[in-house]
Amino acid sequence: MTEGARETRPATAGWVVFALLLALYLASLAPRVTFWDAGEFIAAIDSWGIPHPPGTPLYVTLGRAVHVLLRSVPTALVVNALSAVLTAAACASGAVVLVRRTASTGGSIAAGLCAGCAASVWLSATEAEVYSASLLLSALMLVVAERAADAERSGARRDAARKRWLLVYLFALAAPLHASALVAGPAAIWLCVDDGAGDAEGRRAWRGAVLIAALVAAGALATGRFALAAGAAVAIGALAVAERRVARDAENPGNGGLAALAGLALGASPLLIMMFRARFDPAINQGNPASFRALGDEIARRQYDVAALWPRQAPPWIQLANFFQYADWQFGLGLAPETTFSAGRLAVSLIFLALAVAGARAHRARDRRSFRALAVLIASASLGVIVYLNLKAGPSIGWGLLPDTMPHEARDRDYFFTLAFWGWGLWAGYGAVVVVARARGSVRARTAIIAGTALAALPALLNWRAMNRRREPDAGAAAMVADALLASAPPNGVLVVWGDNDSYPVWEAQRARRLRRDVIVVTSPLLGAAWYRDELRRRFAIDAGPLAPERTMVARVVASATAVGRPVAIAVTVPAEVRNALRGEWSLCGLAWTAEAAHCTFARGDTIDRFIAAHPPGRFTDNTVRAMLEPLACPRLAARAAPDSAAADSLAGACNTR
Repeated sequence: MTEGARETRPATAGWVVFALLLALYLASLAPRVTFWDAGEFIAAIDSWGIPHPPGTPLYVTLGRAVHVLLRSVPTALVVNALSAVLTAAACASGAVVLVRRTASTGGSIAAGLCAGCAASVWLSATEAEVYSASLLLSALMLVVAERAADAERSGARRDAARKRWLLVYLFALAAPLHASALVAGPAAIWLCVDDGAGDAEGRRAWRGAVLIAALVAAGALATGRFALAAGAAVAIGALAVAERRVARDAENPGNGGLAALAGLALGASPLLIMMFRARFDPAINQGNPASFRALGDEIARRQYDVAALWPRQAPPWIQLANFFQYADWQFGLGLAPETTFSAGRLAVSLIFLALAVAGARAHRARDRRSFRALAVLIASASLGVIVYLNLKAGPSIGWGLLPDTMPHEARDRDYFFTLAFWGWGLWAGYGAVVVVARARGSVRARTAIIAGTALAALPALLNWRAMNRRREPDAGAAAMVADALLASAPPNGVLVVWGDNDSYPVWEAQRARRLRRDVIVVTSPLLGAAWYRDELRRRFAIDAGPLAPERTMVARVVASATAVGRPVAIAVTVPAEVRNALRGEWSLCGLAWTAEAAHCTFARGDTIDRFIAAHPPGRFTDNTVRAMLEPLACPRLAARAAPDSAAADSLAGACNTR
């Protein structure tokens, strides 16, 4: 078969994929902080703190260790590069599994490259994001499961038992890392149990039962369902006791129930890092999990309104349409970075869907066991995630079709389906080599493999325009917004900000870049959490009072800060209705409103104007970048003596003057 190599070279395939993807990711790596969660993760890693629930202590500690080793390198660059390494390793692991099962080194290399070029995979690889580590953990589950099945099939039962214990340990690591890694659990169990060996005395059923119970226990631990975790642990213990009644010898070690319990405990133990660190009250200490109860609240995400399976937050057809919308962005996003329909981008998506079908068929012909496991992975990571997460309609879908009152997600959630797109990429890349080999007929296998690999790696070019974070405005937008907000705050003042995209870059600027640490940053939506109000009182003697409407608590913060002699500034990103609930007259100072104009020390210069002139809104590929850079024009617009109607509308929209 010309699409494969005659001899299996797992290490070769893995290293080639790793090296090529790492080079691609580093070439497009964000050099500084980006919007959304990246700023918080960087600040948490710099302070060895606790980011938003569930806290991800394993990711933070790993990032902290790398940061300490590379102390002279900026924290943001170190953590961004760590994501590149982890994602490249995940794609290399996928290639290794494929080459071991299909004996096609060329096809497996193409598969790993194509999977790594999927947009959702690539984006997580170029910024500080926990999903890069989660993807690697998922890939390692598949690697270990494949090795366990191989050992069982060859008769090395003790070795197989050790690898199954390692698989359980990897399941448990998802609790301190991120629960999304467990989406690969069903596929890993299927691959591990579907080993082609005999099933004497129902040993396959025993192994499957222990692994399923371990996956349930790990999932329950990762989501704070501790009663369910205890029940699953009891079930594993019962299986361990029952197995002793089954005759076995030195070469038949049973299902390893007790070892599974040990693996669960060891893997979940890094959760205690949060309790340990919270007692030192690090700069980033969301949830303050200094007690077992608070730790449980952090793990269970009780700070958030987690959706149940029913009722659905959006019609099922919209949730399914959302998934297909995100799928359409994966392999040709650079052709049309907008969220609207693009015929060219859709054509690319259909081509790679056809390649995936060809790859799946060829994979099935080569090795049905690993084919079935990858099919389970894609199903779990697509339909399974849709059912379990019960997401609202995305911000760019359903308008005009759904009632205007129906809520939408704050951002597009394509990253929740990264594992599905990764699996799709594996099949599409493998299929590219298969299709080219068949089309070229008698041409040498090596030529067909090279041509097929080039086709599989085509998304590296098709996605580049949308994925390259080194160009402006993406490279500097978040840092510039944070710097401008901090520059707008009065000395030793309190700066009230509103959401993730103004809070987290400012946290990164203060913690990782040591800017304006005299400013106390108050994130108004967090005032609804008791731990955050306690933190303000404990650290700064600022009292937001008991739970109340957000505008009321912000007014209390202003009054309390003023009482202790701290001037207050309200960022232009804070909704006008919150600021309008405050007493007194407020003047615009840079990117913040202040009641005491005499405290305004903002020196705009022409840096912001030159940046906006060089990067007009039409060139932005990320709507978040566009939305967050618009307020940078507030000082210039407000300085106009008589702005025209367009400028006045812009001032009202971006600077919250109404």
